[in-house]
Amino acid sequence: MMVSPPLLATLNAVGNIMVEARDPWWIIASAAVALHGADPGHVGDVDVLLSVDDARRILPMIGIQPRHGSAHAAFRSSIFGTWSGTSPLPVEFMADFHRWSGEAWLPVLPATRKRIEVDGMVVFVPERADLQAMLAAFGRPKDLERAQSLATVA
Repeated sequence: MMVSPPLLATLNAVGNIMVEARDPWWIIASAAVALHGADPGHVGDVDVLLSVDDARRILPMIGIQPRHGSAHAAFRSSIFGTWSGTSPLPVEFMADFHRWSGEAWLPVLPATRKRIEVDGMVVFVPERADLQAMLAAFGRPKDLERAQSLATVA
């Protein structure tokens, strides 16, 4: 795994928070690429996909007021929140996450779920091929680079 100390500490915090989840959840994007052992480039935050029910329950527990929106115009969520808490990197929580295809808003929901233990905490990511396809569909240069990086990992 290509996990820096700040990312490791943040993943540990996410694992501690998400033990409260009742539904499947995933870490996606750059942090997930790192967990697969590929080069993610710069990891500026940790993105977590979770259910609307879990978001409504968990986010207030960590002091986040759930809201609509996203940090990027190409994406939207029914519930979105950013947590800086005690972790070195910010964590973006996204429930009912969608991406803009150029014609319509399409749901982003991984078809697979891989369990990874990090520093004694369990986190979940999409399987490599699922994550690679997701990043390619996002279409941003940094996501395309991450998808290509995943392709080099056996």
